[in-house]
Amino acid sequence: MLSFIRSGGLVAAVSILSGAPAWADPFTFSTGNVTNLMAVASRPDSAGKTEREAADDFLLTQSTTLTGASFTGLLVNPTGAPLSIGEIAIEIYRVFPADSNVGRTSGPPTFSTTQVPTRVNSPSDVAFDSRSSIVAGDLSFTETTLAASFTASNSVLNGINPKPGQTTGGEGAVTGLEVRFDISFTHPFDLPADHYFFVPQVQVANGEFYWLSGTRPLVAPGTPFSPDLQSWVRSAALDPDWLRVGTDIVGGATPPTFNQAFTLTGTVVAVPEPESWALMLAGLAALTGVARRAQRRKDGSGRA
Repeated sequence: MLSFIRSGGLVAAVSILSGAPAWADPFTFSTGNVTNLMAVASRPDSAGKTEREAADDFLLTQSTTLTGASFTGLLVNPTGAPLSIGEIAIEIYRVFPADSNVGRTSGPPTFSTTQVPTRVNSPSDVAFDSRSSIVAGDLSFTETTLAASFTASNSVLNGINPKPGQTTGGEGAVTGLEVRFDISFTHPFDLPADHYFFVPQVQVANGEFYWLSGTRPLVAPGTPFSPDLQSWVRSAALDPDWLRVGTDIVGGATPPTFNQAFTLTGTVVAVPEPESWALMLAGLAALTGVARRAQRRKDGSGRA
């Protein structure tokens, strides 16, 4: 068998296997156009500022490599001092109960905790994976100003409270510089098929970053999928729990629900068609038969 492989069987095997198509199809996901309905703070820990995480979901039906992302928000400058961008972090969470301690919740049907009304359809306790601009080789980014002044009609920054005080109505309108951040993942995310949350965080010296809302329900040019979960947020004090931006924090007789404005790009490896698998298996069976005959001739048996 070894002599057969060395004499050319390996080349034949590679030739047959290469007949089965394995290619990378482009992947794109988007929540469509930016809206002015909500702006949610999202920032990493830094000196004098505790972490905020705002999350919105997306769905992968096949294993996918994420190579880029973009998201749109406001840079708000309450002091008038020059703004500067520090760290940008991107986190990927799976949907609860993955990566979570279910035992600390009330269990079905609400999975509530001492801090929040429910964990159903929330991000998990801990991130599945993350990248940061301050880690060499993780990501690079550019920023593009879209409008010198943009106003969101409601916002969430400090009003992220445990129950029973979670419903604040939001913190009102906020105005700032509308900016799109375009991210290139030097270290791509390799994600199996699953339901995920995307969490971008921006550190701003002398100001705040607020992630703006996107279209809901999702319509073109967005990427509709089901179920499209609403956006969630948490502070360092609320960790590992999360609150729904609309249902829990804004509240009201008919609570609103929000998506956030972002896009994802990458590649998805297509699964070979059944015909390709059949061709590959037939080729391997033929190779096995040839190898056996070659070995028998070498042994001098000549038997089938």
